[in-house]
Amino acid sequence: MNKRIRRFLVVIAASAAALLLWAIAVPVAGVDLTVRQGGADQEVGPVMVVFAGLVAGFAAWGLLAALERATARAGRIWMVIAAAVLAVSLLGTLGAVGGAATLVLMGEHLVVGGVLIGGLVRR
Repeated sequence: MNKRIRRFLVVIAASAAALLLWAIAVPVAGVDLTVRQGGADQEVGPVMVVFAGLVAGFAAWGLLAALERATARAGRIWMVIAAAVLAVSLLGTLGAVGGAATLVLMGEHLVVGGVLIGGLVRR
């Protein structure tokens, strides 16, 4: 399979995995997925989940492509950066309203990060 097609599918899969977790947690399990941003509560819906996954995925792919043009160790450098970004992104989940929402958001971040880290660099 062409590398571009495979990477595109990895980005789509990461976003779809986050959406699947949202679908299990919110409509099925009844978790109230709300975050506090700037003093206001905001509901995390499926469009936001898909959009965030796609933005993260395409940004990750773009960084990897740029590194591949600049260095021979692109995959290794990218994985370190991706792991650091994933760790920092988990801090954002602490703004969730409630323990269940925090766990779901952490799960979504980990799922997207795991799919991207595991899939984009693979040869």
